[in-house]
Amino acid sequence: MKLIPIYTWTKGVEKLDKGTHKFLNRPWASGVILLSCVIVAMILANLPATRHLYHAFLETELSIAIQSPIDAETGLRAIDWVFPKDMTVEKFINDILMVVFFFTVGLEIKREVICGELSSVKKAMLPVIAAIGGMAVPALIYMFVNNGSAAGSGWGIPTATDIAFAIGIMSIFGNKVPVSLKVFLTALAIADDLGAILVVAFFYGGDINLLLLSLSLLLLVFVYIMSRLGEKRMSFYLIPAIAVWFLFYYSGIHSTMSGVVMAFMIPMHARFSKAYFDHKHKSYFHKLEEYEHCEGCEEEEFPNGPQRHCLRQISHISSNSIGMSYRLEHLLSPWVNYAIMPIFALANAGVEIPDLSYFNIFQYSPELGSVGMGIFFGLVLGKPIGITLASFIAIKCKVGEMPAHASWKMLFAVACLGGIGFTMSIFVDTLSFGEQVPEITAQLRSGGKIAVLMASLSAGILGSALISCFHKMEKKEQS
Repeated sequence: MKLIPIYTWTKGVEKLDKGTHKFLNRPWASGVILLSCVIVAMILANLPATRHLYHAFLETELSIAIQSPIDAETGLRAIDWVFPKDMTVEKFINDILMVVFFFTVGLEIKREVICGELSSVKKAMLPVIAAIGGMAVPALIYMFVNNGSAAGSGWGIPTATDIAFAIGIMSIFGNKVPVSLKVFLTALAIADDLGAILVVAFFYGGDINLLLLSLSLLLLVFVYIMSRLGEKRMSFYLIPAIAVWFLFYYSGIHSTMSGVVMAFMIPMHARFSKAYFDHKHKSYFHKLEEYEHCEGCEEEEFPNGPQRHCLRQISHISSNSIGMSYRLEHLLSPWVNYAIMPIFALANAGVEIPDLSYFNIFQYSPELGSVGMGIFFGLVLGKPIGITLASFIAIKCKVGEMPAHASWKMLFAVACLGGIGFTMSIFVDTLSFGEQVPEITAQLRSGGKIAVLMASLSAGILGSALISCFHKMEKKEQS
């Protein structure tokens, strides 16, 4: 048997590493990974060999329990403490991991509001108005189809846009889409995220525990005051963030909202000023040269003991010369895009399909309505119509400005990509229909997920086809 030399393996690993790094840097990479996870989840949920294991794993309890022995006389335990209560693998993903997702979304929204595309009234008006239209029309279409039925409470599902997929698809077209429209869709998706967050906060929570909610608000006021006073050490925000999550989780407000609220509390200004950075940077670099020859250190050794201390201090000063909000967003974004969102898709996209009739999302009954029809038409038709109509009204009323070098045709094509709901729509679907009988709730949620997947795929194909078509038409008109 011929053995492959070690250097060949090393070169192969290096090539694989470079290829992986290159792939992950593509704007559409997270969308490809998400789509792959959806396919895997559907397979796991429907193969006879894996179906039971898939659902059993998601229902596995993850709570920490401290229990004393059962008293023989009373049949009770003196100590019976469980935390978090009723926590399963699925709830851990949706109520804890997704907090990090919403925290990162909150940081992105804050950045755009303070210094980005939503930082001034002039910049913000068109995407914000378009986002409102892109949420209102799908909700109205859904309610028109399902008003008075068991599916009525799912109106929030088709109101969301998945920014990762929409921007990823648009990036594939390169200069076929004007840069101004890419900026417009990004700003719109961020405003849309904020709208979806408010929908979840106000309409998809449970029964409110006013005492715990009041305590969480007091803690948030304390963190806000601390932030205003200039506190910029991360530990002073991490501990309150855990406490706020705990209070939200037990108060009836959906726990993911704690991530958004805490994101707005994180300071954007750096701990160290430019003058302080320059002074310390020069000082430690001077010391690096001084410590080049130290007693007891080997010649040519770099860094030696004292130099390692200097380098650690330089790293600390450099890190804290960047605002905490920017650092956290940079740190968490890869984990969110390539770990948390794929895990969420694996846990929530696995819909059990007994037969092919399950894909008939246009079935309607007076009692159950048609969650599939409401979501599909809400996303595929409602989103582009709402975004385009709201943009038209805003521009004609001179409240907003038409994106540079953009036509109405191309704006409508880009608006079609807003119909890719996916992550946020599936998340809202997992919160909907809870007031129904468990069997009906499961049926509606499963039908909703199928409809979200089919609508998102259709919106992506429609938007892509229209962008290509309108680009060719515009090129012909110019020539």
